[in-house]
Amino acid sequence: MSRDYEPNKPVIEVHGLTTYYGKRRILDGVDFVVQPGEIRVIMGGSGSGKSTLLRHLLGLHTPAAGIIRILGKDISRLGAREMLAFRREIGVSFQGGALFTSMTVGENVALPLREHWKLDENTIRIMSGLKLEVVSLGGFQDLMPSQLSGGMIKRAALARAIVMDPKLLFFDEPSAGLDPVVSAELDELILKLRDAMRMTIIVVTHELESAFKIADRITVLDQGKNLLTGTMTEVKASDNDRVRSLLNRIPREIEVNVDEYLQRLTGEEV
Repeated sequence: MSRDYEPNKPVIEVHGLTTYYGKRRILDGVDFVVQPGEIRVIMGGSGSGKSTLLRHLLGLHTPAAGIIRILGKDISRLGAREMLAFRREIGVSFQGGALFTSMTVGENVALPLREHWKLDENTIRIMSGLKLEVVSLGGFQDLMPSQLSGGMIKRAALARAIVMDPKLLFFDEPSAGLDPVVSAELDELILKLRDAMRMTIIVVTHELESAFKIADRITVLDQGKNLLTGTMTEVKASDNDRVRSLLNRIPREIEVNVDEYLQRLTGEEV
């Protein structure tokens, strides 16, 4: 863990986060704080800005304005070497698993250890094997990703994300593409990891059932703004129209500005 991070301080602090893609504002003054040991779910509809927020939290984008402080570090001010050190302290499980298809499951899980630490092969094998056991994939290390089911790919990716014992884990759409039973099993695994490894976990998802099962607190985004941060009970009790629409699956009424539409098509002033 970062030497300048104090365990009793927030793990993540985001203040006034604003970013643009071209002239379009994607995040608009987002604020939230995540405490140690918390499972924070970030949710919202398509285009709400949750994936962009995740990329900022991973240090993949620099904000136009605002501060992102993770594990005591203002990550937008880190140099290349400091950013590499920061990324050793976090784990990321990507939406599609992002396993290397030419490597076995065991080789995929062991990859961060080989890249970042000088360890002997026996130690690497033991450490990666332990994490496969944690996600109930013990004995599957010699299989190729193509031989795994969708749920097994998610768990193998999770084993790789936690192989270096990060204090902070990011999980992108854990339930995407999974049937309800496998999705529920993955939810239980997330809760188990938090309790067993004392992790702080950030989950980006649009799945309401999963969010309400695992979240300590939920941050709801809409059109780049933080509509609400609260517990499951507080989110369900919200009288915000956009939050109610999200919970009740009510589609937005989309208004089309004809002049702006023609201008985008022609590239000319109308």
